[in-house]
Amino acid sequence: MSMAGDAQRSSAASGDDDMPDIVDIVMQMGDADLASSPPLPAILANPSLPAHLEALAGRARDYIEAASSANTRRAYAADWKHFSSWCRRQGIEMFPPDPQVVGLYIAACASGTATGDKKPNTVSTIERRLSSLSWNFAQRGQPLDRKDRHIATVMAGVRNTHASPPRQKEAILPEDLIAMLETLDRGTLRGLRDRAMLLLGFAGGLRRSEIVGLDVGRDQTEDGRGWVEIFADKGLLVTLRGKTGWREVEIGRGSSDPTCPVVALQTWLRLARIAHGPLFRRVAGQGRAVGVDRLNDQEVARLVKRAALAAGVRGDLSEGERAKKFAGHSLRAGLASSAEVDERYVQKQLGHASAEMTRKYQRRRDRFRINLTKASGL
Repeated sequence: MSMAGDAQRSSAASGDDDMPDIVDIVMQMGDADLASSPPLPAILANPSLPAHLEALAGRARDYIEAASSANTRRAYAADWKHFSSWCRRQGIEMFPPDPQVVGLYIAACASGTATGDKKPNTVSTIERRLSSLSWNFAQRGQPLDRKDRHIATVMAGVRNTHASPPRQKEAILPEDLIAMLETLDRGTLRGLRDRAMLLLGFAGGLRRSEIVGLDVGRDQTEDGRGWVEIFADKGLLVTLRGKTGWREVEIGRGSSDPTCPVVALQTWLRLARIAHGPLFRRVAGQGRAVGVDRLNDQEVARLVKRAALAAGVRGDLSEGERAKKFAGHSLRAGLASSAEVDERYVQKQLGHASAEMTRKYQRRRDRFRINLTKASGL
């Protein structure tokens, strides 16, 4: 199997260039097997790199890591491992990237033969795997042509055959949220933290990654994705760093303290004695000891699911069906569905580029408010 790292080292040794390309330096793989390498390989010692540029190369790698989220990098690594394992079992070379091989891999994923569990991947999973392969191949200097007929035609067939309507998560409505809050223990720090997370996530229409990515103040941690500013009378301002840049979310005070996101956050910060760094952290010691580590965004999804089940939300369904209905997005959908304001304000709060995207979150929207049948004279 030919290795991109070997090709890079051969090029450097041949003396074609006086100075190696900085991207080659940053992405150099060394002697490790590419199939098992992480999506952002570590910078190894390069004899052709002047010593005074080693620190700069390290900084370049930091910027490469900052170009994508940790969740994205983990997904890229897992998909690359999945593909490399399939290639090994089939006795197929991974390099150079062959569109026909990738097309066969896509077919294997769709038919459930890519692994031994015989479980077909969903269309969205296959599309993500394809994106992961494109990214990984590109980082190794061997781009994959996704428009090649062996890939594009197979992928089109997979979509036509297996695509299904999107499964939307259930919206957490205000009455549901209030019931969920009652299931949390106010006598523990964990209960206070969870109250603040639910209320902040709902009132701000925040994604789970945005909730746990917040710091107390600006520029306090390297992995922070935003911060909060509390104003005495009005509420709080959340500044977020998203995929398309920075945005601000205003969260006003509630009509009563028990359901006010600002009061809940202030109570959590005061009793947890947090004045710097990550806003939401792990709590140990039977809910009484606050750690220093930031929560994983999966904890938000687990919290929403756990509290919704405990509160009996959608009690008309079986427990198994209910467990599939709720996730972190239930909070965003809840705000979009229950806020009785002009749609453009909801769109701004959720950070959507179009009103159409916002409408997808509005579970209680009157789809027949405009009746074109009657308007046409029928």
